[in-house]
Amino acid sequence: MLTIHTADEGGAVAVEGARVVGVGTLAEIQGRFPGARLRSWPGTLAPARIHEGPLPDAPSPRERIHAVLKLGAVAVLEQYANTPELRAAAARNDVTVLPSAHTPTLRETARADLAVFDETGECIATVCAGRLVHRRR
Repeated sequence: MLTIHTADEGGAVAVEGARVVGVGTLAEIQGRFPGARLRSWPGTLAPARIHEGPLPDAPSPRERIHAVLKLGAVAVLEQYANTPELRAAAARNDVTVLPSAHTPTLRETARADLAVFDETGECIATVCAGRLVHRRR
């Protein structure tokens, strides 16, 4: 389903399946994709983060990966996903395991990894490979 994600600053990202199909202002993206579902978020829309440190403590590998998603990250460094259980949990949740960090971007044809952050930097919502995997209630 084609979905447009937008936030308070006016930027918008159109997502279809696991890919970004458009990036621009809300007016531009709605003009390109009339009839798309619209998700408006309070805060700032940005590329999802790469979690560059040890994974948060939690009782299970699945919960450790979910804790990363709640931080607005959809990728972890392989040095911290260093067990078969953690890598399997990451794979099941479409979390990317990277050999090193890079600067994430939102661009057309890229994997749809984005997040929305409030004014304090806390994550409001995380989209991983086009799926809404976390939202703050």
